[in-house]
Amino acid sequence: MQEMLTKAKPYTLVLLKSVPGIEKENLQQLLWEHGRRNFALRAEGQMVIVAPVTQEGDVAGIAIFNTDPAKVREIMEDDPAVKEGIFTIEVLPIMSFPGDSLPE
Repeated sequence: MQEMLTKAKPYTLVLLKSVPGIEKENLQQLLWEHGRRNFALRAEGQMVIVAPVTQEGDVAGIAIFNTDPAKVREIMEDDPAVKEGIFTIEVLPIMSFPGDSLPE
């Protein structure tokens, strides 16, 4: 365990939170653009994990970024669904182990 702890690296966790009662004419388009942008961030290697929450509640999704919290906040504040008030974000510094991944 001690050896593994020395390999821990900082990452940034984003909690994407739903805003109740949002009614927008172009809601589906905004959500599509939000998702498209997430795919681009994944392809760039900035967002290393993206996970929509499948149970209705306050948290709509989580993401782990491979960059510092200030840069992540800047990235996420430019998200179309965040800009339109559909989602809010909570940005948290975390530690994890490089190479960890979700099982196939």
